[in-house]
Amino acid sequence: MIDQAQELRDLQVDEGSVQDLDEVMAVMNAAFDMAFGEAWTRAQCAGILPMSGVSLRIARTGPTAVGFSLFRIVADEAELLLLAVDPAHGRKGIGRSLLEDFVASSKARGASKVHLEVRANNQAIQLYNSADFVPVGRRANYYTGADGSRFDALTLARPI
Repeated sequence: MIDQAQELRDLQVDEGSVQDLDEVMAVMNAAFDMAFGEAWTRAQCAGILPMSGVSLRIARTGPTAVGFSLFRIVADEAELLLLAVDPAHGRKGIGRSLLEDFVASSKARGASKVHLEVRANNQAIQLYNSADFVPVGRRANYYTGADGSRFDALTLARPI
């Protein structure tokens, strides 16, 4: 079994494409709880990938996809649309690596600000706060869960 430090040393984050959607969907389906209605469908992912300014980044340890980020850049702002890590590889720094890659990739492509939306009770808020993201807005009842429950979204942002 690979230890946590070794897995992080072996982590590679590279540009993805529509050909990677099987792996992306496997990670997404494992990572997002259906109760909160946050996961995207394959069609949604395939539909946004060809759009200008959109980037899919895949985190791999060896040949295995363990996480991904999906973001878009418009003018000088980058929006993190999705970030997911396979729970079997969670709490090992992969999410932080993907978040750092998002910020660095966005800056390299001309963005001066990054932002994201996250469910108000999502544990990932701790990660975003530790990376200097701050709340700039709230959308009431933004997410709809599988049972019809509604959940607020926080908008977080930071300059880069």
